[in-house]
Amino acid sequence: MFVIISIPAFNEEKTLPKVLKEIKQVMSKTNYNYKILVYDDGSRDKTSLVAKKEGVIVRRSEKNRGLAETFKAELKECLDLKADVIVHTDADGQYPAIYIPKLIKKFEEGYDLVLGSRFKKGSYSGSFMKKIGNIMFSRAITSLTKLKITDSTTGFRAFSADVARDISYINTFTYTQEQIIKSAKQKFKIGEIPITTRKTRESRLFKGPIHYAIKAWINIFRIYRDYDPLKFFGVWGLLFILLAFLIGIYFVILHLTIGIAGHIGLFFLMVLFAFTGLQILLFGFLADMMRK
Repeated sequence: MFVIISIPAFNEEKTLPKVLKEIKQVMSKTNYNYKILVYDDGSRDKTSLVAKKEGVIVRRSEKNRGLAETFKAELKECLDLKADVIVHTDADGQYPAIYIPKLIKKFEEGYDLVLGSRFKKGSYSGSFMKKIGNIMFSRAITSLTKLKITDSTTGFRAFSADVARDISYINTFTYTQEQIIKSAKQKFKIGEIPITTRKTRESRLFKGPIHYAIKAWINIFRIYRDYDPLKFFGVWGLLFILLAFLIGIYFVILHLTIGIAGHIGLFFLMVLFAFTGLQILLFGFLADMMRK
């Protein structure tokens, strides 16, 4: 079994050498046939240079393309290198290398995608807002996949070449969840191992906890919209229909008491809510048919 440990990196010249040394130290104590791939996402520092000094495989994009596009480029490189299993980790040292053999061991037990969960032991080192956001993401993914997923946003994971080859990605911010959802839909076996993490630098993706919360909720809605459109559109459609129904009940009460004269605006609002609800439900059915 050939393992490639893949690391995306952007301006990580300070942390990357330590991460690479730690990985090599851990893997030297195992019998796994492995290589380390560093994918430099257009760094402006010496990321590629320090990686090459460590004797690992280095690929570089001339411009910064972001995590999702870099992830897809990593997968292509790993497949070209004939990897049997791909271990994905970070360049900032957040994920201790001691867990890499444990990911691979779980993979050897018959799993196709193994997640390093920061929440199984309750030892997440990030901010409270990120913890809440990650929990909400995981609940959404659990609802969609019918699997107990405790950490859907972890970047620390191992997966087979088949998962890398068969999963296509259309989203950017939610590509980590997309891999889980599509793997579940395609009947790949998904598992988790508990991990602890190190506290590292502040995130470069978010300006603060409020920004993270807004992005998280927007993308939870996108996940439901893209992968369970009937439920997503159905909830909103039924809400509008319920509002129309309540207005209709109000009209019945008026008719039985003081009469309904002079409420033409409310009548049109009821009709608008009813047609809007039916239209949204229709969108849901059409989107569900296209998804399948």
